Amino acid sequence: MKAKLFLQLRPLAVLLLASLLLSGCGKGKAQASLPDLNQSAEPDKILYEKAIADLQRGRHEIGRLTLQTLINTYQDSEYLAKAKLAIADSFYDEGTTSSLTQAVAEYKDFKTFFDFLDEASYAQYRIGMAHFRRMEKPDRDRTQAKLAEQEFQDFALKYPEDKLLPDAEQRLREVQEVLAEGDFRIARFYFLKGTPNARRAAVLRLSEIVDRYPLYSQADRSLWMLGDSLAKDEKTQHMAPRYFTRIVQDYPESSYVDDAKAHLVRMNVPIPQPSPDALARLQREKEMNREKAGLVRRALGMFKSGPDVSNSARVGKPNLTPPSEGLGGESLISGNLSVSGSATGSAPVTTVPTAPGAASVPSSSQPAGADAKPSATDPAKPVDITQKSKADLEKEKKEKEKKEKESSSKKKKGLRRLIPW
Repeated sequence: MKAKLFLQLRPLAVLLLASLLLSGCGKGKAQASLPDLNQSAEPDKILYEKAIADLQRGRHEIGRLTLQTLINTYQDSEYLAKAKLAIADSFYDEGTTSSLTQAVAEYKDFKTFFDFLDEASYAQYRIGMAHFRRMEKPDRDRTQAKLAEQEFQDFALKYPEDKLLPDAEQRLREVQEVLAEGDFRIARFYFLKGTPNARRAAVLRLSEIVDRYPLYSQADRSLWMLGDSLAKDEKTQHMAPRYFTRIVQDYPESSYVDDAKAHLVRMNVPIPQPSPDALARLQREKEMNREKAGLVRRALGMFKSGPDVSNSARVGKPNLTPPSEGLGGESLISGNLSVSGSATGSAPVTTVPTAPGAASVPSSSQPAGADAKPSATDPAKPVDITQKSKADLEKEKKEKEKKEKESSSKKKKGLRRLIPW
């Protein structure tokens, strides 16, 4: 009976098994036809996104390693510039001294290869900010402050229409405030000392401050100190009115205006009117929301490594001219020329001849009746002491050898007295 039932159900079982096999084969074909997303995705894009995710989570070293792998492996990738900039940003975000130094190198490397991209201005700004963050107080090392000034000046000159220009100019004002403050502290030390030599040293510093940093918070005081130092010397007192005049014109609300006017009256110099540009700048400064430093903030500032830039200007064009190699105050000390180079009725500057190959030294021409000794052959020409005949040179050489022999013989005699044998 069971055998008969099995024979009746056997065809049905075969059909069921066949249907199962066919359905399984169809499912396998369907699965094989599905696209593999991992194989079709761009590998450079995957590396870049993975690196950015690591950087956002603070895993800077892992992220930089992934980005460097992208740069070395896919040199024609569209993410190459982004990867290079992301590496520089990762060093900048770490904020340590060594990482900021590395960030500057990476940003400059980016500008070398991708200066044609819009992100080049961003890299230039970050270079200045890296130096700005390492800037120290005015009475300490000024290296980073000078580098920051140079980089922000380059930014303003190269990218005058960039959206980061207002921020770069403000940072430049703050940097120049720190540089001017450092020079001012040195100048004030010499000014208070009061001796003639100290006043000359003060003039050197003050002249650079008033010419390079007109937006400095104590520029009016610097002008007054400079004018007062020049007025106390007979050779330079005729140049003092120029700086008292600038106080009245450019800083009409300064506490030194009344004293400057008094000096001008005593010197019979007309008192000028305040400059409209200066009045407009002062009005805009008043409209700025400047936060005043409280007692606690000033106390905590003593323990801060960076400088206090709260007194820096918020309005006005910062100086974009790099510092000159020469000292403008030299002409003020001699009383010959003003800093701008305009003559003031004094003796012209001549050049004293020096030894061959040496630089010429500027000097004021001597008046008639001076103690200069003219040459015996040509009274109009000075004696050139650097040109000597061969006979004189041989004579000096023999005298020198004779002195050396005498000194050595004396030493031997002294030794014989101490050591008889």
